[in-house]
Amino acid sequence: MNILWLSWKDIMNPYAGGAEIVTSELLKRLAQDGHKVVLVTSRFKHSEMEEDRDGYQIRRVGSRISVYWKAYQYYRLNLKNWADLVIDECNTIPFFAIRYVNCQSIMFFHQLCREIWFYQIFWPLSWIGYLIEPLYLRWLNHARAITVSQSTSNDLQRYGFKKENIKIISEGIQIKPVIALGNVKKYERPTVLSLGSVRPMKRTIDVLRAFEQAKSKIPDLYLIIAGPLKGAYGEKIKGAVKASIFSQSIELVGPVNDQKKIDFLQSSHLVVVTSVKEGWCLVVTEANSQGTPAIAYNTDGLRDSIRNLETGWLTKHNTPTSLAITIRDALSNEQIYKKVQYHGWLWSKEINFSKSYNDFLKIIT
Repeated sequence: MNILWLSWKDIMNPYAGGAEIVTSELLKRLAQDGHKVVLVTSRFKHSEMEEDRDGYQIRRVGSRISVYWKAYQYYRLNLKNWADLVIDECNTIPFFAIRYVNCQSIMFFHQLCREIWFYQIFWPLSWIGYLIEPLYLRWLNHARAITVSQSTSNDLQRYGFKKENIKIISEGIQIKPVIALGNVKKYERPTVLSLGSVRPMKRTIDVLRAFEQAKSKIPDLYLIIAGPLKGAYGEKIKGAVKASIFSQSIELVGPVNDQKKIDFLQSSHLVVVTSVKEGWCLVVTEANSQGTPAIAYNTDGLRDSIRNLETGWLTKHNTPTSLAITIRDALSNEQIYKKVQYHGWLWSKEINFSKSYNDFLKIIT
């Protein structure tokens, strides 16, 4: 099958995240199975316009904004009579492929943007995006759709997508679960880890405030914030850490490589996630695989990647105070902690890209 995949970022993009990891894993497996695959995506600084990777082709056209129009032009000029299937990956904005391709198409949603507009985009564009999103979703709601969580499926159904046209595939993680939990060695002092991009929609400031409240009850508590600290929000976090009365117990480490990431995931006692919204939180599953349970706000995606009180903890309220209480509770009962740790580790073994690809393949064929 000839497959055209449209996405605004590829795995080599410096802003690539969990969605791009999933896409990359699916693309290379499609290529390994003999499908001819072309990914049309946006350019970034020093990027090549054409690149072959893991058996599939990458064609970079346009900027972050213009890629949607450039991708349409590229399709019309080069791939109109080539593609048998088009995957329209919607990461904030869709490519509207169903409206112009002359073959079957499927939309791929990790999550809808919704309230994220108010965290990531300045006013008044935030309101414009928030108000327009339901309109274009209803214009596209006759499409077949793939997503990675029940939360996103529910979101799509609110905008008219038919339940029978929405298929959910498993997520996957790139790191292997530890062989045995007995092999995992934790830091001597109780340590909370915040891992991933530091952006407004991740609400990293809430992690810091919750840590400060929890530390008043757990004096030797330690916080590690690992991830790129870019832009105004990164500076905000740096300033807040410096001003904290517990600054000596907070470590800002910036971006980390794969090995350091695994070290943090294994050695920390808890991973804490406070995102406004996720499709599925890979960090939660990765942490579980390395013997570390997660505490998270009860939001879309996070409530999918955590089974509350079984594989992790969801807060009662999405506030730093509620998060601090949950941190204290999780660390104060070793028996419950080990039970949650064990069930999270077991579940992580079921969440892999082989299963994800098999789910995906059944849908497209």
